[in-house]
Amino acid sequence: MFDHIGFRVRDLRAARRFYDAVAGALGLQTLDNSAHSFLLVRSTEHTVPFVWIGTDQPAFWNGAHQVSASPIHLAFSAKTPQEVDAFHRAALQAGGIDNGFPGPRGPAEMHYYGAYVLDPDGNNVEAGCRGAG
Repeated sequence: MFDHIGFRVRDLRAARRFYDAVAGALGLQTLDNSAHSFLLVRSTEHTVPFVWIGTDQPAFWNGAHQVSASPIHLAFSAKTPQEVDAFHRAALQAGGIDNGFPGPRGPAEMHYYGAYVLDPDGNNVEAGCRGAG
């Protein structure tokens, strides 16, 4: 569906701590990109799609890309409800704020299990799995 997305953060160290924890819980990896940014990928062998997270503004972005000018909603696919639970625990331990405890979401027909956490910049980060009980 997409190749990559990117968003700016205020504090790279806080963001890296948070997304390192999220990545570990979901079987993803973070990679250094520059002194002011990092990437979130499936693995070093599968680097697309990726999420670019940084404090700098790439030269090709226009000035409208301000930090949290409009918080984003970033949803990760989890394999199991247990992975969703691990995501939620890891994100909270890394400084995230609970924004929806793990559990069934939406109509029962969706068979969706998810959890929501606000990252250090107030972005709504979700992990969910389909086909859950």
